[in-house]
Order: sequence, then C-alpha cells, then structure tokens
Amino acid sequence: MSLGRPRISVCGSINMDHVSYVRVAPGAGETVVGQGFHESVGGKGASQAVAAARAGGSVEIIGAVGDDTYGLLLRSSLMDAAVGTSGLRSIAGRTGMAHIVVDDQGENAVVVVPGANASMTGLTKVEEQRIALSDVFLTQLELPMTVVEAGLRAARGAGVKTVLTPAPVLTAPLTQTVLDYVDVLVPNIHEAEVLTGEPYPLKAAHALLDAVPEVVITLGADGCLHLDREGLPLWIPAFNVAAKDTSGARDTFVGAFTVARMAGRSVVPALRWASAAAAIAVQGQGATNAMPHRAEIDRLFAGTPRQRRPVD
Repeated sequence: MSLGRPRISVCGSINMDHVSYVRVAPGAGETVVGQGFHESVGGKGASQAVAAARAGGSVEIIGAVGDDTYGLLLRSSLMDAAVGTSGLRSIAGRTGMAHIVVDDQGENAVVVVPGANASMTGLTKVEEQRIALSDVFLTQLELPMTVVEAGLRAARGAGVKTVLTPAPVLTAPLTQTVLDYVDVLVPNIHEAEVLTGEPYPLKAAHALLDAVPEVVITLGADGCLHLDREGLPLWIPAFNVAAKDTSGARDTFVGAFTVARMAGRSVVPALRWASAAAAIAVQGQGATNAMPHRAEIDRLFAGTPRQRRPVD
C-alpha cells in the first residue's frame, strides 16, 4: 500500500540542541574531554514535526521561539524540513535550549532550559482552528500542562485523532481528565512503569488501557509493544543496528507511525515501518539531523521480513 499525505498538527517544545559526544558521560564533579559537538533543531515538538514531515506527512507546528538568533535559525530550519510554521509564535526573550551528552553506547543525558516554551500556557482561536483542520494531533509534556490539555481538548472536539507522548513523565501529574482526550499513548518502558507502577511492559500496557484505548510502549533495542482494546498484544522487534545516538529515536518512531497509520496502513506494518525509521535515526547524530525521509524508510522496511508474535 502506498502512503498518502495525512495532515498532522504538532503542539510542542522547540529547542536549540547543543550536543556533546563523549566516550563516557561525566559523573558529579567530573570533567571529561568531548569527542565532538554540534547544534541542531530539538525539542520533542519540533522533533516529532520534522520526523512526520520527512516520513511524508503534511505538518504544521504550534509552539514558540524567542526573538533571538536561535529563534530565527529554528524557524528557518523547520521551514527547510517542510514543516509549516504559521503557528510558530515569536516572543520576547530566549529560545528554549537543551544541553545533551551522548556516550559511546548512544545513550544520552539531557538538561532542558524551557525559555520561550514556558510562554505557551494556552491556545488562540486560530491555533485551535489549525488543530481542527488536521487529521491527527501530536503533543508531549515539554510544554505547560494547560496548553497540552487545551490542544487535546480542541482536537477531540473537532473529531481529530490524538497521540500523546508522556515525556518528560515527571513534569506534571497526567490526570484522567487529560487522558480522556487521548486516543494513542506512546510511553517508553520507564514512563510506562512510572505511570502504572508496573515494571513489566505487558502488565503496564494492560493497566494503561484502563485510561486510553490504544498503547504503544517503546522498548529501545527490544522493539515495541502494542496493545489496544480490540486485539492481542503485539511485539515488534527492533532492527539490529549499531546505535550512535538515541536522542531522537522515539520522536522519529512517533512521527513515522502516525504518518503510516493515518495513511491507512494496518497496525503491524505501521509499527514495523516506524521501527525502520527509528533504526535509521539512531545510526546518525542529533535528534533531527539523522531523521530519515520516506524513501530511506521504505528501503529498510522492504529489505527485512516483517515479524509478529504476541508478547509472553
């Protein structure tokens, strides 16, 4: 099946990422010598928007940058990635920043300074209308909870499908009032445990189904687990690749999965296609720099057999 071009609105954080690469991440009070450094578009909102656009979606982002040099650079970079920026506010002050350390295993540690992102406490009527015109709405928890809830509520009121990535999971309580507006919840294994108290992904997924109709738990190198109220749990293995930087993996997965599902693919090939996208992303460097385009995802997806089995 060929993929169409679904309309996707994303409300989320937009940061300038400062990424340092080290052999081993420093401990408290320790200084280490870096092996490399670069800057790139970051923030979970911008990352998911770029991932979805490169995967073939027609994407509009709702968020805020500062009136500094980084704000101008990020706006230009998003436009270059074919992300619509008419919903991107420019406010007096600093753009959001993220300081990221990536070790030789591809694992990362992140410090985020919200900057302009913290100004997003609600939505305008125009922004709500932009959400209402989309096929699916993506959001995360790096903006104030008031705007997260406002976006989800606007989408639900317009009959638009909603996808929530509950990260960072400890930002604010994720109430049932908010979850009532969510169609698909995409936590990682750590977030699933925090939300449910269950250390086992399958038990956590079943617990989350009490709150939302569909759950995808990302498991890093172990793949992902899908469960909804209609069928059996599905485990999709990850592609066997050598990871250099995992910082954009889940956002790549969410963007690609959303495009595939909204374009009409059934859940198993959509999950596998999204896993292929994430596998490509972790082999590069930077949250958005390494995100693949549709043709790249298609090549990896076509070259590896699809796999499916229930999780034990």
